[in-house]
Amino acid sequence: MTFSSMATVLESLNSALHRALKDDPRVVLMGEDILDPYGGAFKVTRGLSSEYPDRVLSTPISEAGMVGLAAGMALRGLRPVVEIMFGDFLTLAADPLINSISKFRWMYDDQVRVPLVLRTPMGGRRGYGPTHSQSLEKLFLGVPGLRVLAPSTLGDPGRMLYWAILDQEDPVLFVENKLLYLAHLLTDQSSPDLAVRQAGSAAEAPTFVVSIYEAPEPALTIAAYGHMADLARQALERLAFEDEIFCELVVPTQLAPFRIDPVVESVRQTGRLLVCEEGGYTLGWGAEVVARCAEALGPRLKAVQRLAALDLPIPSSNVLERAVLPGLEELIQMAKKMV
Repeated sequence: MTFSSMATVLESLNSALHRALKDDPRVVLMGEDILDPYGGAFKVTRGLSSEYPDRVLSTPISEAGMVGLAAGMALRGLRPVVEIMFGDFLTLAADPLINSISKFRWMYDDQVRVPLVLRTPMGGRRGYGPTHSQSLEKLFLGVPGLRVLAPSTLGDPGRMLYWAILDQEDPVLFVENKLLYLAHLLTDQSSPDLAVRQAGSAAEAPTFVVSIYEAPEPALTIAAYGHMADLARQALERLAFEDEIFCELVVPTQLAPFRIDPVVESVRQTGRLLVCEEGGYTLGWGAEVVARCAEALGPRLKAVQRLAALDLPIPSSNVLERAVLPGLEELIQMAKKMV
């Protein structure tokens, strides 16, 4: 099922929500300020309340309350989708999500399932300040029973969201980077210089491998997700056409449970790994990727670098925000030093 062609990430996600509500009467959407005409802080839910007024519910400002309510709905056979307006406030829903929702299947001997989806925007670069600009998904990676997905401009984010809503029996955290909403999905027509393939058999939450079309063997593997994957793709092209440095970019859309094999396969060929993320440097997603590759490859892993945000609160000032968050030029310079 394809929801878009030459569409933006936002349009793809909005189309998927429309389709899910249309296709299955069990789907219920909840969140703060998601009703028309506002349609949510980032307009992903635009038009839904007008078409499905009985199943699009505006909630009080209580993340723990709405997630707890969604858990009860899921246990009773519904397919709730919760929008957390800013990902920073996922911390308020951490208790029901980590200590109840993700564990019920095991606590009750596989007699119950909790098929709910938590959608939320993450990331900075919009001047929103310390409490509205974070990338906190790393706090939820490794939670048993919780699937964490992060779309990019590769593939079809709407298809992945639709699959998470209707085909998953366990809870899903669906992380949407703010800067990707208005980004156009990559196609063969929009990116003729890129060769994109899917690695492995996970069709609905795939890992993409990107390289320059008909380029020499890559000298460096770059691993990134979400908006950082878009920056890494730009770096991939500039390094190739400006410096004749050829890289292979590995972009997972499922962060947990994490599939390391596509990254290992690429690094086995290049021997060098650069991991990029917008979250904080210490104990981040990239550290896990590096550790697993080191375990799998040993001395064949010749060089490793990690690019992430500084371990500081994210400033409101655009100048200071750019200094804290990892950027394109920093990525390019780090790649050059590795080859």
